[in-house]
This record gives sequence, structure tokens and C-alpha cells, in this order.
Amino acid sequence: MNNMTPLEKFSAAVRQLPLVAILRGLSPGEANAVGDAIVEPGFRLLEVPLNSPQPYESIALLRARFPQALVGAGTVLSVAQVHQVREAGGELIVSPNFNGEVVAEAARLGLVCLPGVMTPTEAFGALAAGATGLKLFPAELASPSVVKALLAVLPSGTPLMPVGGITPSNMTEWRAAGATGFGIGSSLYKPGKEASAVRDTAMAFVAAYNGVVRA
Repeated sequence: MNNMTPLEKFSAAVRQLPLVAILRGLSPGEANAVGDAIVEPGFRLLEVPLNSPQPYESIALLRARFPQALVGAGTVLSVAQVHQVREAGGELIVSPNFNGEVVAEAARLGLVCLPGVMTPTEAFGALAAGATGLKLFPAELASPSVVKALLAVLPSGTPLMPVGGITPSNMTEWRAAGATGFGIGSSLYKPGKEASAVRDTAMAFVAAYNGVVRA
């Protein structure tokens, strides 16, 4: 399993638990403990935004500790950063925006690339550039009906993952509209949150995604 390609890891996660843990602000010193708290409940998609402290070091630590997971970076804004992420062992490139050069280079290197889009023009442009899937961002500006409308015109099977304001209580309506999965940010992790609390939140998201009602 650990010899899987980035795309194979992504495809497996989409089948099992398509939730991206967005660890903005994570420091290398807490990477292992926070990673344990998220991976053990079932997360396999880990994103360290590049505006975190020493993000490349955290990415390298997470990749070494969780070879079964797809680990990479968020807030990737340039081709140079794509290369730095890859040098750190990262296999996932996530951006808040669609930059054709970033997407094309990530695709050329065999990395999973999820650029941020909001409109059909951006969505089709990103797919044409080689995006693996699409991050609908910020989801607070959209709605489940937007997901349904986009998926009606996008190629069948296109992964579309809302990011922003996603909670265990509102995932159901997005999934009903066809959302593939979600990026989970500050509601899951924020700097200073104890690993035990992160684990509790991760378990709540996993249970909500699987449709389990927890008392």
C-alpha cells in the first residue's frame, strides 16, 4: 500500500474517506502528535498550508510517519513552491486559486493537484490544465445548489470538494448535492489546540461523514 502513487492514494481516499485535513499553522514540533490524532480515526489526506511555520519540515515529518497517507501542501501559489513541496516529499498540491502553470507543473510531476475554483470557467480551465480534482473555495460563497449545477456540466466523475465553513452538521446537504468530499480547516485544527481535542474533532467528522449519529 505504501508503494501507491499519489493518484492511487487519492483515489483510495476518495473511496474511503475523502476529507482533507487542512493543518494551517502547524509547527514541526506538533506534527507527529497532531498527525496521529487525525490519521488514526481515518484521515488519509493531509495538507500543511505554506503560510504555516516551517511547512516543508512538517510535510517531511508527516510523509515519513504516515507513508499510507497523501501528504502535501496548501496555499501553493507558484511553480517554485510546487518543486519545494515535492522535494520535501509532498505529493498533494492544493491552492486557493487556479493558476494554470502551477496545475500543469504539478500534473507533470505526477502530483495530485486540487486548485481552488468558484466558476465554471475556472473549473474547466483547471481540468484542462491537468487538475486531479477541484476545490470549491470559499464554500461560504457557494451552496449545495452550486455544487449540483457545476456537476451537471463538468465531466462525469470530476472530484469536487467544498472548502470553507464545513462542519459535521452541514456535510449531509453538500453530499446530497454531489460533493465528493471536503477540506476541513480551523474547525478540525488550529494552533494551540491539544492533540486529544483534535482527535475528538476528527472522530466527529469521520462519524458524520459515515452517517453515524453520535450521542
